[in-house]
Amino acid sequence: MAAVAAGGLALPVRAETTKAQPQPETLVASLFKTLSEEQRKTMCFPFDHPLRSKVDNNWHITKATLKDGYTKDQQAMVREIFLGLHSPEYAEKVMAQVTHDSGKEGFGSSSIAMFGEPGTGKFEFVLTGRHCTRRCDGDSVEGAAFGGPIFYGHAATGFYEKADHKGNAYWYQAMRANEVFKMLDGKQRQQALLTESRAEKGTDTVKLTGKKTGLPGIPLTELSRDQKEHVRKVIGDLLAPFRKVDADEALKLIDANGFDQMHMAFFKDEDIGNDGVWDNWQIEGPAMVSYFRGAPHVHAWLHIRDKA
Repeated sequence: MAAVAAGGLALPVRAETTKAQPQPETLVASLFKTLSEEQRKTMCFPFDHPLRSKVDNNWHITKATLKDGYTKDQQAMVREIFLGLHSPEYAEKVMAQVTHDSGKEGFGSSSIAMFGEPGTGKFEFVLTGRHCTRRCDGDSVEGAAFGGPIFYGHAATGFYEKADHKGNAYWYQAMRANEVFKMLDGKQRQQALLTESRAEKGTDTVKLTGKKTGLPGIPLTELSRDQKEHVRKVIGDLLAPFRKVDADEALKLIDANGFDQMHMAFFKDEDIGNDGVWDNWQIEGPAMVSYFRGAPHVHAWLHIRDKA
């Protein structure tokens, strides 16, 4: 749950990785040193390669999977990098989600790429697979939370989940968002509830517009103080799975662009069970898109920058 701080957003104090444990950036540098020439040909690219900015709901950034293209020790390092990119409270739960959704090879079906070189000030490690795009950049990508757009999702009980999304690792985020909708009055609901959800189009799904007005849904300027505070809690839930340093950077960028500049929308289509608990919803600002699509199972897209 997010806490409200004077002048901006804040997350509650939470446990962090101990100093005795290597940080993901350190592990990325160690992994890089172990790569063979053949591996480097497969997964190393210039820092400015366009592939670095890509995101999708189910894709492999390189052909070689962890299981088939890397040693056991390298696979173990990648696993630790992935866990380290998440908060202690959620790391194992997120790993279980990725393992479950990846099929019989589990986490080993993921693929990785390296852009630039660790230690030069310009590098980014990217891991992809089904329902997963994660990045580790050591702040090499200036003005971009998480180093660029990320994706997470879950099909907990099959491709078509039921209305309660039983066992879904991320459905709690939608439940919090729907609490905001319940707080809206009739006029506000008319503004917030739209007919058709945003289309999923790979990287374009979270393309930033730079707009402060005319975005889908209700402007947060139309909300009362308590309603706004609940939106802050939604944002806290969106960021809760990730390590504190990345969540804090995201909050800083959101605040810099103006919390009140954002709009929140809910969508009538694809309402599983026709229960009025909106499976699809989003928060969008000039330099932020958070799109949560809960039908037929959870897909969540997140892109936060300092400017569009």
